Amino acid sequence: MKTTGIHHVAIICSDYNRSKKFYVEVLGFPIIQETFRAERNSYKLDLRVGENAQIELFSFPNPPERPSKPEACGLRHLAFKVDDVEETVFYLKSKGIEVENIRVDEITNKKFTFFKDPDNLPLEIYENSYI
Repeated sequence: MKTTGIHHVAIICSDYNRSKKFYVEVLGFPIIQETFRAERNSYKLDLRVGENAQIELFSFPNPPERPSKPEACGLRHLAFKVDDVEETVFYLKSKGIEVENIRVDEITNKKFTFFKDPDNLPLEIYENSYI
C-alpha cells in the first residue's frame, strides 16, 4: 500500500453553529462544501486545511461525550502547522481562546502549544517543519 498524505480528519461536534463559527471564522478554514443530510438530521461541513487536507465537521443529534482526556486510546489531538507560533497564540488569545504556554519539542527543537475547540477537543499548533 502506498499513501500520498492524509485526506481528512473527521470531527463530530455538539453544537454545529458554534463549531462552524470557530473553525471558519476563528481558525480561518475555507468552506469547500456544506451538506445537510435530512435522513440523519445532520450537517457535514468540509473545510480546507492547507493545500492537501481537509476537516470534515459533522453534527449529529445527541452525540456521546468524549470519554476521557487525550491519553485515552484513539485520536489524541489534531495538530496544525503554523509559520509563527507566537503570532498564532497572540491571534487566538485576541479571539478569547485560552492557549497553553508555548513549549519546545525536545526532539525537533520546534515550538508548539495547545488550545481547545468548542467541544474541548485538544488542538495543537506546531512550528512549521518538514518532517
